[in-house]
Amino acid sequence: MPELVDLGYGPFFQQQVRPADGPDSIVARVAIEHRGSYEVWSQAGAGPAQLAGRLRLELDGAGRPGVGDWVLLKEPPAPDRTAVIDRVLARRTVFTRGAAGREARAQVIAANVDLVFTVCGLDGDFNVRRIERYLARIRASGAQPSVILNKADICPDIAACVAEVESRCASVPVYLTSALHSRGTAALGACIHPGMTVAFVGSSGAGKSTLVNALLGERRMPTDLRARPGRGRHLTTHRELILLPGGGVLLDTPGMRELQLFDDSGLDEVFGEIAALGMRCRFRNCRHDTEPGCAVKEAVETRRLATERLEHFRQLEREAQAYERRHDQRLRRQSERVWGQLHDEVARLRRWKGGKE
Repeated sequence: MPELVDLGYGPFFQQQVRPADGPDSIVARVAIEHRGSYEVWSQAGAGPAQLAGRLRLELDGAGRPGVGDWVLLKEPPAPDRTAVIDRVLARRTVFTRGAAGREARAQVIAANVDLVFTVCGLDGDFNVRRIERYLARIRASGAQPSVILNKADICPDIAACVAEVESRCASVPVYLTSALHSRGTAALGACIHPGMTVAFVGSSGAGKSTLVNALLGERRMPTDLRARPGRGRHLTTHRELILLPGGGVLLDTPGMRELQLFDDSGLDEVFGEIAALGMRCRFRNCRHDTEPGCAVKEAVETRRLATERLEHFRQLEREAQAYERRHDQRLRRQSERVWGQLHDEVARLRRWKGGKE
């Protein structure tokens, strides 16, 4: 196994290890997550691990270890025994999304990642709005974002696609690749340094696994070369860390059908021009809708801001607020009271009209 520093271990995590943890504590990183169990890497070796009993009771949802997390073990891991995770170290960054269903929880996609590449295919997968959605969550995670436009070999108008992404995703590096033909992957490799952790996220069929294979120089990850353009399949079934030959760690993730926003963190950074204009609105809590003195609406009317750009910002903002209301009991009760009052008022008006008629 490589040195801990090569796996991304640094001062932020070192200072969390206390003398009270004991001299026999082993620092390890979660490399693969299975349902309720893990594969961990340490300087002493690698092997399966599971949470200590008290942690299974104390931790739930996003508090449980995810791929990329640093943990303390009671004993060195080994292939023939299951180590016990005694403590989970605080995260430096964490990329999350809203979990499906009605349960109020965030789902951890990647922990302690330095750089996150949003991979988008230049086929039927190409969607700038989806890229903006991913960038919002990456900004909220604390990691640095980049965009990979893959499948350049089948795109009829590469320049137009790149220009659209660059205009909508200001200050975010955009890389053009053809993973199938290993074109543009050298520029990606140059971004990854020893001790650095990077992650690939994106929809199924965007070419993430093919990019991983190109960076590794071998066909380790399964890919579907028979799939039609824009009809990718979920061949990657779990998240895992991969050691890169030139140094650095890569976190590969399965394709996501949707990326649910559960708060509005990161939106102001992705839509920076709207946030800057909003500072000039007459009202501090301006919703950029019908309020007077709205600098954002004025910018739309004078064509300094595209209508579509504002509409997407407001759509994502509404989605995040709706998720919070749906999953926050206090907000849900408040919303139900408002609707109840409206229902009573409508019923009263109907009774009054009925009496008049």
